[in-house]
This record gives sequence, C-alpha cells and structure tokens, in this order.
Amino acid sequence: MKIERTADYKLGLFIYCLLSLVAITLLLFAGGFTTSIKAGMAFLDWPLSNGSINPEGWLTESDKFAEHSHRLLGAQIGLISIGLVLWTYLRESRAWVRHLSVALLAIVIFQGLLGGGRVVFDQLNTSSDNNLVAQSFAVVHACGAMLVLTLLVSLTIASSKAWISGRFDFSNLEGACCLRRMAWIAYGLTFVQIAVGAVMRHADAGLAIARFPLANANSLIPDYWNFAISIHFAHRVGALVLTVFLVYYCVRLFQQHRVHGFFFRYPLMISAILLLQVYLGALTIWTVKNPYSATMHHLVGAFLLATIWGTAFILSKKQSSD
Repeated sequence: MKIERTADYKLGLFIYCLLSLVAITLLLFAGGFTTSIKAGMAFLDWPLSNGSINPEGWLTESDKFAEHSHRLLGAQIGLISIGLVLWTYLRESRAWVRHLSVALLAIVIFQGLLGGGRVVFDQLNTSSDNNLVAQSFAVVHACGAMLVLTLLVSLTIASSKAWISGRFDFSNLEGACCLRRMAWIAYGLTFVQIAVGAVMRHADAGLAIARFPLANANSLIPDYWNFAISIHFAHRVGALVLTVFLVYYCVRLFQQHRVHGFFFRYPLMISAILLLQVYLGALTIWTVKNPYSATMHHLVGAFLLATIWGTAFILSKKQSSD
C-alpha cells in the first residue's frame, strides 16, 4: 500500500499530539516537584540511575521516585518526539510541520544532555567549591522544557481541523498586525519571567523574601540586598509587569470577540490561568514553599506560556503557510 503525504486533517495525528501534551504536563510536574524537594541529585550517575533503569528503592523513597520518574518521563517524550518525526515525514505534505517535528526532537535530545550535565557537573561529583556550573545547566534545562512545550503546542494546533480548514486565518483582520506584535511581546515577557523564576528556584531563593505582598513589616522594598533577595524581587517585579501587560493584551483580544470565538475563549483562558498563577505564587510564600504549591506554580506558569504561545501562533497564521 502506497503511503502519500497530504495536508488534510488527520484525526490520529491530532490525538497523538494531544496525548503528547498530556505527557509533557506529567514531565513538567515531575521536574518541578524534583526541584521543589531538592531531589535532583538522588542519583549521582547519568543516564542510568545507580547503574540501572530500575534502581533499588525508587518506588519507596520519595527523592529517588521523583528523580527517576522525571528521567523516565523524559525518555517517554523522546520516544513521542521520534514518533512525531516519523508520522509527519511519512504522511505530512507541509514541509514546515515536518521541520517543526525535527526541531522538537533535536531540542528534546539537547534537553536530555542538559539534564545529564546538571548531574555530571554537580559539585557532589566534581568536588568544586561552588555549584554554579550545575545550576546553570539546570536553569537552561528548565527553559528548554518551555521550548519543548511551545513546539508541541504548535504541532497540536497545526494538526487541528480549525487550522487546516482555515478557521484560524485572521491575516485580513483589522488590527491583526498589532495583536500579533502584542502576542509575541506577551510570549517574550512570559518566557523571561519563567527564566527568572528558574534562576530563583535553582538558587534556592524562593523564600529569600519570606512575606507577600510586602517584603518586610511595612514596605514593598527589602531592607537589604544580596543575590537571592535580588533575583526573588526581580521575579516579583516581573510578575507585576507581566500581569499588567497580559490584562491589557486580553482586553485587546476581547474587543474582537464578535469576529470569532477565538477572541473570547483565549483571553478568558489567559485571564483565568494568570489569576491562578498569581494566587499560587502567593501561596508558595504563605505555605513556606510547600512542594506541591511550588510545583503547581511552576506548572501553571508553563500553562500560561503555552496559552499565550497559542494566540501568537494562531495570529501569525497566513493562508499561504499551508
């Protein structure tokens, strides 16, 4: 039987992409929880865990369970990415979709190497005076996960019936250029905020300012400064700037709600996720960085980025892109 490439809607591919989003959600939670309970070095070796893919005690010891689950889920994303490359190569006529799947696989492989570098270059293995190298690997690894999520969202949307049928073509919409620019700015600001948050988490500065919303008894500004306080405060200021911009962005999107349901659903989703994210950030402080609160703050931040990227990707669609 001859297999032909087409640009038609493929239900199987779309469902596969949706399942990949479920898989990346589990991976992001596992990675965030591993960081929250400081279990990143539960095993001193890599890519195996204590020399095995089924290390002793990983199902009964919380730190080993968190880290080894994270590794297994990372491997699962690797297999899913290989599946996407093969599926799109065999069945997808849109070259840019095939290129996206290849880029996804490349970043996933790079992600694995970054995760390995975080372990191999940790001071527990190198006996160095500080852990800056391993922390740098960890921060870049955290940011890379957001790129993997972004590409999976892109592939999911590009495989959807709404995209392929042209219902997401807003290139002729009045003000589309301005909305598109705002979407990219919103994505950039959110990505930077997540990156600052990653630095803060891996520098163990999540409680450097132990009050919220005040920084001390009667002021929003800390009494003294060091790196931990500075990066924590930068994360709070970034959250304020991002919140203001996203509210404005959602208002601008909603002004077009009579044109298409997209302009109603997406600003509503962004607003709800943003509100939850602010609450979880506060809850992380109020609960003295409860690992579940901190992990959900990390995960919902990824959801916020993914939703904003969805708007940027859709608003950037042109009929000629298919």
